[in-house]
Amino acid sequence: MVVTLVPHARSTTTSSVLAASVAGHRGASGHRPEHTLEAYRHALALGADAIEVDVVSTADGVLVARHESDLSATTDVARRAALAHLRSERVVAGRRVQGWFVEDLTLEQVRLLRARERWPLQRPASGAYDGLLAVPTLDEVLGLVAESSRSHGREVGVLVELKDVAPSAARGLDPTEALLDDLRRHDLDRPDSPVSVMGFEPTALASLAGRTRVPLVQLVDDLRARPADLAAAGDPRTFADLVSPRGLAAVADYATGLGPRHSLLARDLGDRVVPTGLVDRAHRHGLEVRTWTLRAEDRFLPRPFRGHDRSGHGDLRGYATLLLDLGVDGLITDHPATCVAARDERPADVPA
Repeated sequence: MVVTLVPHARSTTTSSVLAASVAGHRGASGHRPEHTLEAYRHALALGADAIEVDVVSTADGVLVARHESDLSATTDVARRAALAHLRSERVVAGRRVQGWFVEDLTLEQVRLLRARERWPLQRPASGAYDGLLAVPTLDEVLGLVAESSRSHGREVGVLVELKDVAPSAARGLDPTEALLDDLRRHDLDRPDSPVSVMGFEPTALASLAGRTRVPLVQLVDDLRARPADLAAAGDPRTFADLVSPRGLAAVADYATGLGPRHSLLARDLGDRVVPTGLVDRAHRHGLEVRTWTLRAEDRFLPRPFRGHDRSGHGDLRGYATLLLDLGVDGLITDHPATCVAARDERPADVPA
């Protein structure tokens, strides 16, 4: 049984008087293969205010939209005989992985690939698009955003997540500079830009703070884990250190936002969900809070919000409402329409 929570008091930051934004995670990835132009278009058609785009670098330094550098799960690379010789093995997050990695392919080779659904059994409608959609560059995504802003008559936001900055640097690639080049090409490196740059690696974000004028968002995952760049440098700090009072103050020196996993904001106790207070603590340091990733499937929802029907979907709308009641400034979701409905149909007297 879902327990309705009384929200904590909101801070009086500027963000607290604005309606929370909804971003399509990797596009509308609950409906279309992730990180394709079709997924981004569909997210905006479903009412998303923004799209979230993960970027990784090709061997020739071009940023393309993929969640991770391994192309095996989300493209048809294994069927491309011309690329068979590029299969390799490396250690990823402590595990040995065999696959095809973006950093080993040129943009011309990436152009040969077609996207496929990551979870075809759970998302068969999306799987119907397998083999039809290309892997876009960030430059192409930003072009789509400009076109969509004109056609929708509203400014479309973009949350660009830099992936694997430290490992890329070890291979002689600089995704931060490539990102800045793309932003400048589209006249988006400005204080009022609809673009925000996100990342898990605080070193990379801090370095960007003096090189760009767009807002920066520090992402936060499992509190026991160490950000990859800190681990590579032998720094013992974990994500828990980043969200401590001292850590949040340090984050506020280079970022305007915090991006925690949703479970760090509302703890699942089995029969109820209780707030952790992180939203309020972040707001007290002037940080907006954009949480990820909200998905409709039961396995991604806290237990009180899981359903019991054959669709495998639970009460995402109810959970999104709870997070909005806690005061989050943005929801990043695979299912934008559900979260837009949760936001837009809240009572008028509830602070946004």
